[in-house]
Amino acid sequence: MTPPVKSKVKTKAAADPEPLIFPDNGLAMLLFGSHHQNLARIEQKMDVAINARGNELTITGDASAVNNVKKVLNGLYSSLENGKEINAEEVDALLRMAIAPGGDINDADLTIRTNKRHISPRTPVQADYLRAIDAAELVFGEGPAGTGKTYLAVAKAVERLIGGSVDRIILSRPAVEAGEQLGFLPGDMRDKVDPYLRPLYDALHDMMPGGQVAKRMEKGDIEVAPLAFMRGRTLSNACVILDEAQNTTAVQMKMFLTRLGENSSMVITGDLSQVDLPHGIRSGMRDAMETLAGVKSVGFVRFTNADVVRHPLVQRIVRAYGEVETRRQSGAQYEHLEDAPGAAKSDDED
Repeated sequence: MTPPVKSKVKTKAAADPEPLIFPDNGLAMLLFGSHHQNLARIEQKMDVAINARGNELTITGDASAVNNVKKVLNGLYSSLENGKEINAEEVDALLRMAIAPGGDINDADLTIRTNKRHISPRTPVQADYLRAIDAAELVFGEGPAGTGKTYLAVAKAVERLIGGSVDRIILSRPAVEAGEQLGFLPGDMRDKVDPYLRPLYDALHDMMPGGQVAKRMEKGDIEVAPLAFMRGRTLSNACVILDEAQNTTAVQMKMFLTRLGENSSMVITGDLSQVDLPHGIRSGMRDAMETLAGVKSVGFVRFTNADVVRHPLVQRIVRAYGEVETRRQSGAQYEHLEDAPGAAKSDDED
């Protein structure tokens, strides 16, 4: 007698027939979102079915996915209990933390509290970055645009300033011309260099009321200055951040690193794939990361395009540029643009 053939089709089953029950009806409605849009977002991204009845949810799907969804929903509810607003970005952040290799939903507890907003890590690497800033006196954060390297570092500095653990914040950038002619810009020196420092001002205003930023800058509690202005100084009792550090020379980087004074910490951020230095000049950030590897109290965190948390298109743009750069380095080039992956085909092509 021929033995029965076992089906290879995988069936989905509810991991737990017990529904999730949220005690506060008001918070439950905020959790679900307008017209249950948050639940719909989770269903789409996690391939589960969520049935809402009052303040109760029943989740059906693959056991692992159901378990992750329950963690995410409980995490979002806890955020609401702590007064945090829930939006699509927050939902995506916890989903990312739940399913990423090495991710931990509890990493969302590494919340930075500033005057205007509370900021939580949105990827496991961002969580590692915040832990490194807490643990080390000097941290290098390297990776592509949109990964939160500078934003999180500024948020951490603002939190420490508000909490009184440091007396001041010092934010710096090299004023490197990336195709623009600095000398031909109108105005005095401050007018010329301020456009290079604008992203740092933007981050500050996102975390503190505008009046407070201006007042603290006037008192000297917050300083935003080009890298050249750091020479000869000792930076004590401060959180010091050097942004766009890939555009420093080795001499400039050594100068900056040796400014570190008592009760101070430094965060160096940059993207080594976007060096705007003249050809042949080695990036000071790359040089420092190689030189200081293994030195005690120095942390290194490397971001990838998986950590891009801006518009989803930014992640795809970063990935596309990375793939092209890899091909160029290997000598592979497309002779014609239409040969590139994803290129639009003409009407007479299949």
